[in-house]
Amino acid sequence: MAQEETWHLGRNGPWLVVSGETRHPRAAVLLIHGGDVTDTAATTPWEPAVLRMIPFAWALRRAWADSGLLVARLRLRVRGWNGADADALADTRRALEEIERRRGPVPVVTTGHSMGGRAVLQAADAPHVRGVLGLAPWIVDGDPVEPLGGRHLLIAHADFDINTSPAASRAYVGRARGVAASADFVPVHLDSHPMVRMGRWNELTVAFTGRVLGWVGARTAVG
Repeated sequence: MAQEETWHLGRNGPWLVVSGETRHPRAAVLLIHGGDVTDTAATTPWEPAVLRMIPFAWALRRAWADSGLLVARLRLRVRGWNGADADALADTRRALEEIERRRGPVPVVTTGHSMGGRAVLQAADAPHVRGVLGLAPWIVDGDPVEPLGGRHLLIAHADFDINTSPAASRAYVGRARGVAASADFVPVHLDSHPMVRMGRWNELTVAFTGRVLGWVGARTAVG
């Protein structure tokens, strides 16, 4: 198993579990898990939403660690978005600041599932973000596309998802065109919100990351 280390961003979190090229990275990917609309309970390392992002970290590390990729998996402080507090968004911004503080102004690709998808979409205007990948993101009417200015966007959504809306994702991508550097929607057929067909989701994530960072030999074409 590849060596991991944990960066504590505060006494009560959030936490970044980092692996890959952790010392002198050329780029970074930030992974953010999902959660609930409202829930102020603290997260644990063992809950399904948190564990769901581990295979993505493995796949990205296998594909791109030798190219200099730092893989950072964020565990949020609490389980919910919580209205105007937008806790997941605050934690995502804090994590991006910490990556820059510790490793410098490297380009970053952010990837979030469900509530984490909403967080990465709204944090896209952070200084060093180059690409944003939403995996079955939770999108609310009126969520802004302006943070995506100049960034590359990909949203992937399962066609049998009943937790978050594939139609909302497709509409959001449509609004983002003309704002983002690129904006694409990919349906994942015969799957649902928990992303059971993990191989397909991993392929999309690895390929998008490689394309955004300009690394030759992306494993799978997006689309």
